[in-house]
Amino acid sequence: MAFRAKKLINNPDDVVTEFIEGLVETYPGLQYLDGFPQVKVVLRADVSSATNNKVAVISGGGSGHEPAHAGYVGEGMLTAAICGDVFASPPVDSILAGIRAVTGPMGCLLIVKNYTGDRLNFGLAAEQAKTEGYKVETVIVGDDCALPPPRGVAGRRGLAGTILVHKVAGAAAAAGLPLAKVAAEAKHASELVGTMGVGLNVCTLPGQEVTSDRLGPGKIELGLGIHGEAGAAVADLQPVDVVVSHVLNQILSTETNYVPITRGGRVILMVNGLGSTPLMELMIAAGKAVPRLQLEHGLAVDRVYTGTFMTSLDMAGFSISIMRADQPILERLDASTKAPSWPVGVDGVHPPTKIPIPVPPAPSSAKGDEPLSRPVQLSEQGQVLEVAIETAANAILNLKDTLNEWDSQVGDGDCGSTMYRGAKAILEDIKNYPLNDAAETVNEIGSTIGRTMGGTSGIIYTIMCKAAYTQLKRSSGSVVTPKQWAEALAASSAAVSKYGGASAGYRTLLDALLPALSVLQEKLNAGGDPITAFVLSSEAALTGAESTKKMQALAGRSTYISSDLLSTVPDPGAMAAASWYRAAALAVQEKYKS
Repeated sequence: MAFRAKKLINNPDDVVTEFIEGLVETYPGLQYLDGFPQVKVVLRADVSSATNNKVAVISGGGSGHEPAHAGYVGEGMLTAAICGDVFASPPVDSILAGIRAVTGPMGCLLIVKNYTGDRLNFGLAAEQAKTEGYKVETVIVGDDCALPPPRGVAGRRGLAGTILVHKVAGAAAAAGLPLAKVAAEAKHASELVGTMGVGLNVCTLPGQEVTSDRLGPGKIELGLGIHGEAGAAVADLQPVDVVVSHVLNQILSTETNYVPITRGGRVILMVNGLGSTPLMELMIAAGKAVPRLQLEHGLAVDRVYTGTFMTSLDMAGFSISIMRADQPILERLDASTKAPSWPVGVDGVHPPTKIPIPVPPAPSSAKGDEPLSRPVQLSEQGQVLEVAIETAANAILNLKDTLNEWDSQVGDGDCGSTMYRGAKAILEDIKNYPLNDAAETVNEIGSTIGRTMGGTSGIIYTIMCKAAYTQLKRSSGSVVTPKQWAEALAASSAAVSKYGGASAGYRTLLDALLPALSVLQEKLNAGGDPITAFVLSSEAALTGAESTKKMQALAGRSTYISSDLLSTVPDPGAMAAASWYRAAALAVQEKYKS
């Protein structure tokens, strides 16, 4: 399957130079050499070869891995970053220009990821610089743990663990150490770290009109690099728990022995997004990795870095890096830096276990702390209420995908999922509802929704339930009359209008509830049969919800959508309200028939 790529770029050939221009405009501490388009070098604005009295730390490689490497230029990390074209090693002249620009009498350290092009180009530049009188040392980083032990000269690829090596070397240089010691610390750090990546799709190159998804649906790649190349294996998509466990087992395998980490040791964890993975998913992976390292591998986790550190353009996926921790390494990682892309707020001792802070208890109710529960025997009202609630909730479960489809066109696409969470929780909690007490049951429904549903819909329905509960509590009888139910619906609708700001015609759930309320009150006041009134009012709710197609939205996210698009679908919230209301009415009608 193929799809057309979309990019926010100008000329594809200019993406790297234009990226650099935007980067230095954003961060005052960065500057670039005036050598575009051949020479693409980002460097510290406060450093030059004439003024630098410390070891210069230089890295780089092909572009497309942002924020690496230019985002790590800054005091306490890199002195300069050499940028190649996308996924292409920088030319020797660029590397040499960077060395000349920032290297003083203390010399420079080149940190190079283990790719043939990078090794050759940085190596030649280093030799040329030496002939010019510069002191140059080179450290090669190959932290890939996905492939079998290397044969031949290729070796292990350089991946996101390189960023940790940058930090160690940059801090050592900032401390004033001589070149040999800075290089030794960087080499030591490179030998302590292992990385493995997992990809969900193929990245899209700038200017590439069509991108092929070689994986297909439901597949992931394990052990891939950062240049869009295929992974070591293709597997079925699994829950992130399973994927994280596999990656950790691979990195810490005693068979390959890629990293010198054994049970009882201390480690640093880096969870790195590959370009388009949401931070939410990265944090989920990190949250699963820490206890697995602790419990399954017997390791203490001293630091956790989670974010986007080294990417493969817009690839979805992540990599995990594990580094053996010792006190000198931790001190280098915790040292201050002005590099814009290094994470802040991570330094300091990571506690063995984080125990959540208890939620403050709510004030005791007037009835005391005795929990409400389902009656041993349901009254007639309790039986009717149970059937109505269950049927209404099931109607929402069945409507999930349709609501999401509508909402994807006029909102944020989650109306069905949000309503589904609330309905599912109600069905689970109904076994504990005090169904013989209608007011308390409505209040408990509100509590269930407030606890589980989330989103604006969750707040709105919680407000509705609380307002209805307050109204129902005013009645003195044990059985709620039809008119009292109508008053509760009126109170609920008024509360939604008061706090949400919407009224009839605003294209919201009120466009279903208010017509229903009007018909219900009219029929009851005329002395009509309550069940018939309920069913007729549910028809009015459906008609009102469907009429939202003709309305211009005046509330909610739909206000940002054009009227032409709105006219193609009804308001999802109104349709949801009409659906559960209609289902409840028909269930009550059927209950009384039987």
